[in-house]
Amino acid sequence: MRILAFMGSPRTTGLCAQFTESALKGAASRGAEIKQFNLVKYNLKFCRGCYKCVHKNHDLPIGICPLKDDMAGILKEYLEADGYLMAAPVYDFTVPSVMKVFIERRFSLFYKTKGNRGIPDARVKQKFKKKASLIATGSAGEEFGPIAEPCFEVMGGHFMIEEIDVLDQLYVGRIHDVDEKRYSEKMDETYNMGVRLVEEIEKARKGDE
Repeated sequence: MRILAFMGSPRTTGLCAQFTESALKGAASRGAEIKQFNLVKYNLKFCRGCYKCVHKNHDLPIGICPLKDDMAGILKEYLEADGYLMAAPVYDFTVPSVMKVFIERRFSLFYKTKGNRGIPDARVKQKFKKKASLIATGSAGEEFGPIAEPCFEVMGGHFMIEEIDVLDQLYVGRIHDVDEKRYSEKMDETYNMGVRLVEEIEKARKGDE
């Protein structure tokens, strides 16, 4: 089993990154192979809205984007994985630009006929055998958790179309005021998110046996 994490903070050693790593360690404790993509370190060009990736080559699992960067390789690994973690801080009520670029460029995983006014459909339906969990961090206290909802909607929206269950959504607030006790609690919580992610994927697979 392979679990991929996509971390959308420009601070690659900050708490968002640390919580992501903790969740991956939880997944690894259950035997999963893990990999973290710190997206800011990759060459990701912004989507031009040309629709070539969705209008053409409907027989392929990934549409062909005319932009030449790291995204094609990332999407190949994405499709080969069994589960996902998405993590980002709240920037101006949504995800940072690097995470938004990544999400927009996932458009290549979808298709639709030119002229069709409906939303694109997933090229590869996962039939709810793959799972995902989401982490958001922010300055506002956890009593203001709804502030993270736009982040969860952006990070999790494509999963619905791909038929991938989102298991957990964790918002960690007061990120600039995390004492040792709360840090330990959140590290435990994120670690357990990773454990649960693998366990739920295993349950979904056993359901088919």
